[in-house]
Amino acid sequence: MEYTTGTPSWRLVMRRALRGLRPRRKGQRRGGWSVGVPLIALAAGLLFTTSATTADGTALRDDRRPQLAQLITDKRERLAERDKQANELRAEVDGEGRQYAEVDGPVKEARQRADTMRQPAGFTALAGEGLTVSLNDSSRRPTDTGADAPQNDDLVVHQGDVQAVVNALWAGGAEAMSIMDIRVISTSAVRCVGNTLLLHGQVFSPPFKITAIGEPTAMRRALESSEGVQQFRDAVADFGLGYTETVERNVTVRAYDGSSDLRSAEVTE
Repeated sequence: MEYTTGTPSWRLVMRRALRGLRPRRKGQRRGGWSVGVPLIALAAGLLFTTSATTADGTALRDDRRPQLAQLITDKRERLAERDKQANELRAEVDGEGRQYAEVDGPVKEARQRADTMRQPAGFTALAGEGLTVSLNDSSRRPTDTGADAPQNDDLVVHQGDVQAVVNALWAGGAEAMSIMDIRVISTSAVRCVGNTLLLHGQVFSPPFKITAIGEPTAMRRALESSEGVQQFRDAVADFGLGYTETVERNVTVRAYDGSSDLRSAEVTE
């Protein structure tokens, strides 16, 4: 038997506990079981210590996820509310600006002047009586021989011919004009390349149709008094070019819908 004095050692306590749980068989060695239990207890203690160190005194499951989700939701709601306020402020500023422009005298007067200038500038459609002039190339070919044989230039409509008709119609009181159904404005330029017409970036082939809104009789007199138009009429008789005048009782010249940017200008003296 074993006797101890004072406080029993932990080994003695463990052995006593094991004896009470499991009786020792006859002939069984005492040393093997007694050594294994402390090792198991020591390993369990190490595991408990490691787990506590890793958790750093907190729970291993992160309880902050619901809080983070709520924080994100709150941020989104505040951001949406600020966007709403910003849109309301923009709408308020725009409304006050329009209201100010409506009641402000100089701005309102400038707008009225601009509106009255849209029609003569060509940015609104105009309908009424008028005159249409058509110019066409000759059907003849430069195959004739002799002193009076026509040249290529004699048989086609030139840029100067179109410009002569346009200028005469303006001089005759035309209020609006179109060439090939394209509205003529102050920056329009008539250009001919060969026997084709170039206007506002578009290319047209003859016959070239020019329509003007105005008093037909006055515009026909202006055409008769134009030197350039008279020269073209002479070429009509000599080389078979095409020229017609048609009085329009009700014709529409549509508004100009292209670019109005001015790329270059020259001051005349």
